[in-house]
Amino acid sequence: MTNTYKPLFARLLLIILAVAGSFYAFMVHLPYTACFLILVFVLLLVELFSFMNNAFLFYDKTISAILNNDFSSDFSRYDRQGSYRELFKLYNTLKDRQYEQFTKELVYRSILNNIETGVVILKRNEADGEIFLMNDYFSGLFEVPKVSRWNYLKKHLPALCNIIEEQNFTDLRTSVQIKVGNSESQAFMLQTSTTMAFGSTYYIILLDSIQSVVAKKEKDAWINLMKVISHELMNSITPIRSLTQNLNEMAAQEAFTKDDIQDMRQSLSTMIHRSNHLQNFIESYRTLAMLPLPVKTPTEIGQLVENVLSAMAPVLKTNTIKVQNAITLHQVVLLDEQQMEQVFINLITNSIYALDGRPDKQVSLSAEVRANRLFITITDNGLGIDKEIEDKIFMPFFTTRKQGAGIGLTLSKNIIEGHGGYLNYSTEGNTTSFTICLLL
Repeated sequence: MTNTYKPLFARLLLIILAVAGSFYAFMVHLPYTACFLILVFVLLLVELFSFMNNAFLFYDKTISAILNNDFSSDFSRYDRQGSYRELFKLYNTLKDRQYEQFTKELVYRSILNNIETGVVILKRNEADGEIFLMNDYFSGLFEVPKVSRWNYLKKHLPALCNIIEEQNFTDLRTSVQIKVGNSESQAFMLQTSTTMAFGSTYYIILLDSIQSVVAKKEKDAWINLMKVISHELMNSITPIRSLTQNLNEMAAQEAFTKDDIQDMRQSLSTMIHRSNHLQNFIESYRTLAMLPLPVKTPTEIGQLVENVLSAMAPVLKTNTIKVQNAITLHQVVLLDEQQMEQVFINLITNSIYALDGRPDKQVSLSAEVRANRLFITITDNGLGIDKEIEDKIFMPFFTTRKQGAGIGLTLSKNIIEGHGGYLNYSTEGNTTSFTICLLL
């Protein structure tokens, strides 16, 4: 018999004994004893009712606290090892689980509130969705109070909410212009996704400031550039310093042997070679750092490409490369002809090196106009770009060629950006395409 039922059975036993005793007293003609036992029976009934009532009230209070996730009640005055042992065990187990869940929620919210990305999670079970979560960065950046309904958020940020509603709350990855406070509109990267949990639909909205992303990338680029410059300088200065010390020690000798003279000549030759390499490196850096502003003149893009291909025809023929020029546009664009010729020469030269050793060497050029933009694509069927170096190809002085300077793509990218456009690339199998985009 468990501890839960022992007090109840004890009281029932006493009641049965009181009833039996009273009957027995009447049978043996002991009326006073019988009346006393009847009184005891009544008192036992009242006490049993009070006991059962208190037990039910305690169970009701405890279960109600569990249902309402209220674990603040203090049950220390109750016997934890007695009748309510299993109930206490259930209560404390659920209490520990709630505290653990609450701790996790605090940690997750702290993480979300400390990232520099605006986060809004919308619960979409109702017609007017409930704002399940809005992190501090989003609220502070857009100067929006932490509202609880989607319609309230729409009053503060109509540009954002209208875009999402127009796309019917589908998954998005696009840029948006949002006005922050009284300042001008800023560009943000918008990403959204949908997830299901316990029968509810949650729509997750992430907003990143494009300016901050660009600033971070620029900082990373400068760090990488400093690493490259430090590496190149040390590669030249270290051997020059070492050889200078050796020559200084040899100069202290009173006489020189034939081997000493030979060592001196070799050391001087190495120093000259490393000095020339360092000078070339500095000249390359100056070319990138001091790129002049483009002098734009009306230029027909088709004729410009023809001029470049004519100039490079001997090199292309020597390397047995077939060129397919599909550019038939007579589009006139404002650009610096000399700078843009350099871009085409750099890209085609890269294709020539990429095609080295291939049996069927092909370079194709195409162009099209879309949304008031001119897209020029140069494609080759060379070796492609390894995924390990994809994020480094536009880094200054990064090269995979022994004799390469590592400035061709960087210079081309800077020239095109100086024209208000951009340069990107795509790789599919052994096919690599570089696309120039220019505003018309």
